[in-house]
Amino acid sequence: MTATALAPEPEYYAPDAFPNGISRKVVESISHIKNEPGWMTEFRLKSFDVFEKKPMPDWGFIPHFQIDLENYVHYVGSGARKKKSWDEVDPEVLRSFERLGIPEHERRYLAGLEAMNDSETVYANVKKELADLGILFCDIDTAIREYPDIVRKYIGTVVTPYDNKFAALNSAVFSGGSFAYCPRGVKTPMPLQAYFKVTAAASGQYERTLLIADEGAEIVYSEGCSSVQDLGTNFHTAVVELVALDRARIHYTTIQNWKKNMYNWTVKRGLCESRAHITWTDVNIGAITMKYPGIILKGDNSTGDILSLAFAGRDQIQDTGARVVHVGQNTRSNILAKGIALDGGINSYRGLVKFDKGAVGAYSHIKCDGLMLDERSESHAYPYNDVSGTEGTLNYEATVSKIDSDQLFYLQSRGLSEDEAKLLIINGFCEGVVRNLNIEYSVEMTRLIRMILEDGQAIAS
Repeated sequence: MTATALAPEPEYYAPDAFPNGISRKVVESISHIKNEPGWMTEFRLKSFDVFEKKPMPDWGFIPHFQIDLENYVHYVGSGARKKKSWDEVDPEVLRSFERLGIPEHERRYLAGLEAMNDSETVYANVKKELADLGILFCDIDTAIREYPDIVRKYIGTVVTPYDNKFAALNSAVFSGGSFAYCPRGVKTPMPLQAYFKVTAAASGQYERTLLIADEGAEIVYSEGCSSVQDLGTNFHTAVVELVALDRARIHYTTIQNWKKNMYNWTVKRGLCESRAHITWTDVNIGAITMKYPGIILKGDNSTGDILSLAFAGRDQIQDTGARVVHVGQNTRSNILAKGIALDGGINSYRGLVKFDKGAVGAYSHIKCDGLMLDERSESHAYPYNDVSGTEGTLNYEATVSKIDSDQLFYLQSRGLSEDEAKLLIINGFCEGVVRNLNIEYSVEMTRLIRMILEDGQAIAS
């Protein structure tokens, strides 16, 4: 009887057959599947080495989460090629997109739209109007192949793999995400849009977004995120890098509506050169979230705004905030953070504003407001302000409150029901952030707020 020789183990994992956990083979397999150039494979492997050496973060609420990255599959292939026509998208994915109004957004804006399901981009379309202006907009995987010089110049320069363990993880295994380059003096004629969705249980999603506005250019970008509800947890860590060169402007909006049993750690940071401006508008619903969009005001007379809105419901912690570092002279920043806690949720503002010694004439205004809708919920603020120089101005204010009974009584005396009055007060509390959303997203947010309050039983359904 002769022994049957065992077949050699394949060098790379198949796209839909990745095991749990992360290893050098996982990283190499992702790069192989995407047919990436050698410099990108090297970037991933160096990042993996950093990931292995970096400790797990141990501050804030993180120790309570007990995240074990070996429990997750870190790449989930879609088994589908990119689609150029909406009709070609898998019906199951299409139905989920339609429920969130994505086709309507595309028709109204006639914009390039990118959608990503798990680890793969399943739909990509760039309108001729963008191409005629020289605007490049596609998924990051396509950009690595078709615009390697631009990607190689900027990727990992604003958020490096050395930033923290999760930034290194993303740099090693990222898949999908948006890329945009707007040439000198050009403005996007409509918002660029992207949508990301997690469907696989016990998986990680790691999109990477890179937006570059050349001198005097302007980018308006919006994205939405959601996930399928199931019993298994998911882990999401994205990296977003914005580069605004001299006199450029970038407006970045995200609405993340993840399932509640998802860990969401996202590193978002922008770099402003001279007289440049970046606005982050950040809305967080669902998930256990740790996210602090940041801006480095490197150039003189650069400015930045961070507008944040978070809802913490039952079994949720929303630990969100902002980071701004003033480096150049006469820089200005504005932070507005709004947090709502209901049904026993925990909402926290965690922020850092730093003035370097050379930031003469710097100015920053920080305002964080918490609203608790019941006796079991919590609201916290953890501000950290570091003023190294002596010629800057920093204002910080914070409030924590409940719905005012006098306001409720007044509104009810004017004919509103108690639920209508609560909705009006809460919408007013959110208004400072929501008014910066485009009309489509602001309408969606109004609906989402009602749904959140119904689910948390703050109002009757």
